[in-house]
Amino acid sequence: MKDYIVGLGEILFDCLPEGKKLGGAPANFAYHVSQLGLNGVAVSAIGKDEDGAQIRRELAPRNMIAHLEEVDFPTGTVQVTLSGNGIPQYDICLGVAYDNIPWTPAIEEIAKNTRAVCFGSLAQRTAVTRETVQKFLDTMPKLGTIKVFDINLRQNWYSREVIEESLLRSSVLKLNDEEIVTISSLLELGDIKSEALVKGEALQLTDFEDQCHELIRRYDLDMVILTCGVHGSYVICQNGEVSFQNTPAVKVADTVGAGDSFTGSFCAAVLAGKSISEAHAIGVDVSAFVCTQHGAMPDIPEELKARLR
Repeated sequence: MKDYIVGLGEILFDCLPEGKKLGGAPANFAYHVSQLGLNGVAVSAIGKDEDGAQIRRELAPRNMIAHLEEVDFPTGTVQVTLSGNGIPQYDICLGVAYDNIPWTPAIEEIAKNTRAVCFGSLAQRTAVTRETVQKFLDTMPKLGTIKVFDINLRQNWYSREVIEESLLRSSVLKLNDEEIVTISSLLELGDIKSEALVKGEALQLTDFEDQCHELIRRYDLDMVILTCGVHGSYVICQNGEVSFQNTPAVKVADTVGAGDSFTGSFCAAVLAGKSISEAHAIGVDVSAFVCTQHGAMPDIPEELKARLR
């Protein structure tokens, strides 16, 4: 097996106030995995247009593999606006290339050689890509692999059916404190009873611990990773282990791609043999660095890379 670590789904341009930046959560994941020394692969689709050609040009000097099917749809773009503290808001176009990733012999061969994959809900909003994602997950080796569902709920581009089918094929769920409220209602996990929720304040683990354990039990997950912005993050494991890490205080340029860098570096660290708590700390520190940079794919400093050795 070639031990590919795959980001499967959207690749696109984030159209930020300062210009276009290469992005898409699975592509960001693959990039950061590659930065940390693993065999990262972005699997997606681009259009037969200038944006698609630009994506190829921008990926060329980056230390990652990209398998991009060319399809008869425009390359994906997202209009991104930033709040005063750098939090992005997205306006996502429908009917683009990554909505139409075909299942091909080349993608099947990648799946057979994949050690870990990260995928989300956005690219599964259409039947074509949803079928490709499901076939990819079902084709991966059955033993010793990691399947991360980084849920990334965007606008209204998700459904209970897509989320449940994804969870049933996953070993790890990653979501944030807003998404767990949505998912708890959608999947009928039980109400989150919290004064913090009523007041619009940050939730703590005690507010949603029952929901995390129910997700693990119902979908036989190895772990749930829950991020709570500036209030820290948790990794809740099937074996009862819980890891908490504070979020470092940094000067934020923007948070675009920060969550993807967390997922990529956490996954890379686990695959490198680090403990859950060690991998969690590495993921948090890489994510904090990415928040200090513009765009989703900055160069990672050597001192962070060295922590995986």
